[in-house]
Amino acid sequence: MQFQHKNLLGLQGLTKEEITGILDVAETMLPVVESKDKRLPLLQGKTVVTLFYENSTRTRTSFELAAKYLGATVSNIVASTSSVQKGESLKDTGKTLDQMGTDAIVIRHPMSGAAHKLAEYVNASVLNAGDGLNEHPTQALLDMLAMRTRFGRIEGLKVAIVGDVLHSRVARSNLWGLTTMGASVTFAGPTTLLPEAFQKYGATVTNDVREAVTGADVVMALRIQRERQKAGLIPSVGEYARFFGINEEVLKLAKPGCVVMHPGPMNRNVEIDNATADASHSLVERQVHCGVAVRMAVLSLLVGGNSK
Repeated sequence: MQFQHKNLLGLQGLTKEEITGILDVAETMLPVVESKDKRLPLLQGKTVVTLFYENSTRTRTSFELAAKYLGATVSNIVASTSSVQKGESLKDTGKTLDQMGTDAIVIRHPMSGAAHKLAEYVNASVLNAGDGLNEHPTQALLDMLAMRTRFGRIEGLKVAIVGDVLHSRVARSNLWGLTTMGASVTFAGPTTLLPEAFQKYGATVTNDVREAVTGADVVMALRIQRERQKAGLIPSVGEYARFFGINEEVLKLAKPGCVVMHPGPMNRNVEIDNATADASHSLVERQVHCGVAVRMAVLSLLVGGNSK
């Protein structure tokens, strides 16, 4: 596949053909992730740096393993223990990494647009691992890969995404990705956590979870951060679980064969109950599996020479 981009900063603006191409490559990476000998030397001699200004376990580890499985040298930078703590700017950090011969920088940052800004400063490819309330493109790609490997398609699926949509970069990347791929997307949650603007981009927005879940092929719960309660955006965690939590009773309204997803980490018995998180129709573990394959695909396309 020829991927005509130097960076992956978001899914907004990517075409259906480009997203399909990434998923096609990711699907070829799945057997590598599943094999005992996880070596595919597509990035031999390349260097990947993960630059995280926010705490992360699964995303950073997933990118690190993906790069190592492809043969790259990997270096991890955590802002709290680096020169960033001394006041170094994003621009200077990026330029320093560039001068060290870095081929790709994977960045997570609390400021929306940080990945785009970094891309202006460096020659290395930049991969957005989450920027503020903007996007988390590889999360949406792995979500779509998990859906596609289960259903064989994305087009025509009805997807319900439930929770703190307003503050979710996962929700935004899924909005762009799923609608581009031809899925029908409904966002649901408390009125205080729903951006009505999503309707302008082809999605349905409702504060009725049962309406969102009815007839759905996929139900995705988003994580609720407890500071939302402290800010008065939800009355209590218990009340949220009662009215917006995903459980087997709610899922009776979904289409037979419906699957449940969650970007993690999960607050069990808040946005999703234990039984549902561990049920046979849960794709939560599959999402993590697909995440490594997707990040292998993106790194190989951007850094491995296939994007030229």
